[in-house]
Amino acid sequence: MRPETRILMLSLALLPDLAGAADDLLQAYAQARASDPVLAAAEAARGGAREEVGQARAPLLPQWTLAWTQEHQRGGSEQRSRELQHRISQVLLDFSRMARLRSAQARDEGEQALLQAAQQALLVRVAQAYFGVLSASDALATVQANEDAFARQVQQAQARFAAGLGAQVDIEQARTYHALAGANTVAARKALLDAREALAEITGSPIGPLKPLGQDLAALPPEAAEREAWVTQALRDNPALRAEQLALSASEQALDAARAAHLPTLSLALESGRHWPPTAGAGSGAGSGRSDTTLGLSLSLPLFAGGATESQRRLAAYQRDGAREALEQRRRRVMRETLAQFDAVQLGAAQMDSTRSAVEAAGRALAATQTGQELGTRSMTDLLLAIQNQAAARGAYSQARHHYVLARLQLQQVAGAIDETHLAAVNALLQE
Repeated sequence: MRPETRILMLSLALLPDLAGAADDLLQAYAQARASDPVLAAAEAARGGAREEVGQARAPLLPQWTLAWTQEHQRGGSEQRSRELQHRISQVLLDFSRMARLRSAQARDEGEQALLQAAQQALLVRVAQAYFGVLSASDALATVQANEDAFARQVQQAQARFAAGLGAQVDIEQARTYHALAGANTVAARKALLDAREALAEITGSPIGPLKPLGQDLAALPPEAAEREAWVTQALRDNPALRAEQLALSASEQALDAARAAHLPTLSLALESGRHWPPTAGAGSGAGSGRSDTTLGLSLSLPLFAGGATESQRRLAAYQRDGAREALEQRRRRVMRETLAQFDAVQLGAAQMDSTRSAVEAAGRALAATQTGQELGTRSMTDLLLAIQNQAAARGAYSQARHHYVLARLQLQQVAGAIDETHLAAVNALLQE
């Protein structure tokens, strides 16, 4: 046995022994939902955006400050004075700050849309990783069976040669196919290990045996007339596109805030204080003190800030233009991805039908080739190719089944319609 083969087989043997509790798709999703760092980062970004709304609203709410001052002067005589002041103010009119609040609220809604997109993406990422393991497992089983079949052909060719019924070239041909199949088996084991690690990366826990896709899988492709309906739904409900629309709205509000920076602001303030006049000597009395209360309106009009106001307006305009182009780019991408996934579902259904027929035809061809070889009408090369074709057909059928299921989920994702019920429907297709 080759060293690399021995290492891979040992790695597979060391995988957690969880045969008593095989994982399914919903269990894998529950693990990922609780520990996926990508989703956690999106939730943190959503929380940060919510706090920005509070910070943008705060200057528009009443402000209350309290100040205490105590002075101690030394000179010809020692004097002390104290003063207690508090001020309550309320902004009555500030177009710039109100626009900044609306901008923060739009960004908050955009982060909520991005969080929804991350939640939907997690459903598909888990399904992709799960079916990646199933595909790699099926591929390993196929190439392993292929290798075993070629090993039997080597033995049969050697027996026929010893009995004088075959040639040495048949043995060498069989050995060649067997050696190539062995290399494919090593690569398939490595691919399975990688696929399992990819799923473990999302779930954050070791992966046990997974339930495979059931054999009774009906291909139900969407009708061609539904293409435009899917595109319409995607343009309306895709959360990533919605986030870009809100980003444009936030940038437009930020531009309004920059434009309003030169407008006057109006606020109301109530100030009250108590002042104790200077007293001489450390042991003198505190004095009676004096209280003052002032209520007034404050009107502020910015006149010149060194060009900063106009520069901020131009910067906000550039950012608004960039957000508009990003929205258009996202809109085009959503349209393209929707059509691509729609076509993938239709193609996947067709591939399932064709590869299923190919498996049946390859089985009949292999049986006929084996009979022909026994009768002397077919060569060892014909038999080896028939075995290889059957393995290729089985592998293609397995991949087509998995790709079809994933294509349906991805179509629902890009349309913004996917949720846990769709994952549960796929989970129902798995074998118990």
